[in-house]
Amino acid sequence: MTVFSERIGGWDDWGGVFRSVPAFAPLVESILRREGLPPARIENLAPGTNAVFRAGDYAVKVYAPAESGMDRTDGPQTELFAVRRAGTLGVSAPKLIAGGFVEDRYRFAYMIMEYIDGVAFTEAVKTMSGAEKTEFGRKLRAITDRMNTPCERFNTADPLDGGDRDRRWEPYPGRFRAERLSRVQSRDYGEKVFVHGDLCGDNILLTPGGGLCLIDFADAALAPVEYEHALVAVELFGLDPALLRGYFGDYSVAGLTEVCFGGLLIHEFGGGVVASRVGRPDTFQTLGDLRERLRERIERGCDAW
Repeated sequence: MTVFSERIGGWDDWGGVFRSVPAFAPLVESILRREGLPPARIENLAPGTNAVFRAGDYAVKVYAPAESGMDRTDGPQTELFAVRRAGTLGVSAPKLIAGGFVEDRYRFAYMIMEYIDGVAFTEAVKTMSGAEKTEFGRKLRAITDRMNTPCERFNTADPLDGGDRDRRWEPYPGRFRAERLSRVQSRDYGEKVFVHGDLCGDNILLTPGGGLCLIDFADAALAPVEYEHALVAVELFGLDPALLRGYFGDYSVAGLTEVCFGGLLIHEFGGGVVASRVGRPDTFQTLGDLRERLRERIERGCDAW
């Protein structure tokens, strides 16, 4: 007997249901029973790509099935590796409780982790002073420096091999896309390191004791370090000077421009981040346009947003 009744025939179907408590509560409850965990009220947690819910002391993540159109068959494996590695490195992350697959209407991979009581950076930053922002940036840089180190390959993701990254640039003019592809294919990016891959405001929690806890490692990969730094600077910080000073220290406009420029061009979310944070896709005819726009934003700081 199946407990998940919604139809998933593509990304639109998944996107319309993955945050629905009524749709997922029976499935989450069955997963808790399967793992011998107590029943609890099912509540939404921060939106992402997968379905994530709170159930008492636990966070239950149900990964998008193959029918959603997402090619993330190694998502659970990635997160398992990343969480264990974080613990080894002394990086605060939720403790893994259980994980596996459940055969229902679809084959769902799932993972159960401890629920972390904290405030998402997205909310916390709204009341931070300049000094507090700078201190947050320092703390986060100390964490990413521990994480962004070489390790064994743990999934099939390759930031330099197109896929979703190329598709996210499709709204951009043809000349821009051609220049981007040529740069990615010809540039020597050097050493690849472990990156979280999605350090957005909802994936960093400020805990009551003043620490930072990272969650949602599903987009972790081996990539050039600028992959991590660019998303932090542009998407997480919005190029806020106080946050940038904490994270990058005494940075130069030219140097930070190149970090953001190079990292966004290879990032899985790069095309979307540029569109939401820097400018409409049709306003970029060449890579030079993007580099110059980033330089202007960094030079002007928060006033540019």
